[in-house]
Amino acid sequence: MKFHVEAWNPGYGASHDAERGPAEASSAKLDTNIEVDADKWRPLDPPGDAKTPQRVLLVDGVRRTDARLWIGEHPGLACSYAAGVVECVPGAARVAETQIQRTIFTSAEQVSDVGTAPARYRAESIIGADEGDLANAVQRSLIELEIKVSWARRADGDLLIVDGPLRSRDALPRTLGYVKAQQKQYLPDKLIGVVTSLKPGQRTPIFRIAGVYERLTWYVRLPGGGNFPWAGMVRVECSADVPEDEAIRLADLSAVTIPRYASVSYKDPRAPQNLVPIAGLEKRLRQLLGDAKLLHRTLVRAAAG
Repeated sequence: MKFHVEAWNPGYGASHDAERGPAEASSAKLDTNIEVDADKWRPLDPPGDAKTPQRVLLVDGVRRTDARLWIGEHPGLACSYAAGVVECVPGAARVAETQIQRTIFTSAEQVSDVGTAPARYRAESIIGADEGDLANAVQRSLIELEIKVSWARRADGDLLIVDGPLRSRDALPRTLGYVKAQQKQYLPDKLIGVVTSLKPGQRTPIFRIAGVYERLTWYVRLPGGGNFPWAGMVRVECSADVPEDEAIRLADLSAVTIPRYASVSYKDPRAPQNLVPIAGLEKRLRQLLGDAKLLHRTLVRAAAG
């Protein structure tokens, strides 16, 4: 019996379906005739003059709920979250910027900050919020922190890659969103064959996804994922406001740059999609969040006082 084992550890869920690709079809409107007419789609190699930028910045953030709490009849989440930037230059990579915040998100109207530094939680009131709204507020605050650290480190000419969809980060110049796990099928079946025929370092033509977050996007295959159709596949996106010729240049840059940072399965259970600099940054940021048990005890003592 001949078979292939996906490098991506199943403990992190499925990065894709090995036979059919993403299981859920997207209802978003598409324009697949931007770079190449849809009936002429084919795998694209980056041009020979496409070179990795001198400096690449990779951005990611982590979050953790330290405690669930109640303020009277109102729910609350005490959360720690951190964001950082890895600076990659030829032959070297370093964590160049990190910031951490702690916040209590609650629907209570009368709130105040809790604790003392470095375990001080800023209080944020969201009137009428349920737990789902509070969780969304945590994610929004994390994205805002990622934007803040990105502006702190970027310079003209840098390529900025954020881990995950761009969403509200699309105002950052020369910025790409990097989507590791393919949950939705955006393309029609007739174009999926182009995606699955990609070789490592190749990409699809760009296409436009319309919706709440409109963007220009394309697929890139990373090396080291195995031999089945969606192995090592990632989706890369840029702002829909980027001129189409510039989006094509960014797509070519992504195809020569991102595969350089692909992880390997004996080092990372989410290989090859979890990029090596991002994995190192995540580890550092989780350390900065502090001891969860100690923070929980701090909150319990504050509540008792």
